[in-house]
Amino acid sequence: VQLQAFGGGLVQAGGCLRLSCAASSRTFSTYTVGWFRQAPGKEREFVAGITRSSKDYADFMRGRFTVSRDNAKNSVYLQMNSLKPEDTAVYYCAARTPDGSTWSALMRSQTYDSWGQGTQVTVSS
Repeated sequence: VQLQAFGGGLVQAGGCLRLSCAASSRTFSTYTVGWFRQAPGKEREFVAGITRSSKDYADFMRGRFTVSRDNAKNSVYLQMNSLKPEDTAVYYCAARTPDGSTWSALMRSQTYDSWGQGTQVTVSS
């Protein structure tokens, strides 16, 4: 499946952004989708994910970020509130067909087959 992530930008600390991940597949509603981010000089890390029936978040995101999907639009969203300068990174969406993987596995980038191009989020202090 081809993915396109967009919605990043420059925002002040405390602000919000909504990232979108649009997919080419009509069966995208069945896919597991993860959001990852990578800051300069750091490894790519899990942010949030959504399956057909559940969601999960990195511990440091809970309460600030919300992942959701609109199956009619073949899209998954990441609503980011109360942004901090340390949230500055390139954000990627990734997808894979469901295979019963646990969230422990779904938090690993190697689990995903398809990746979007990334969208830059910059939070100024």
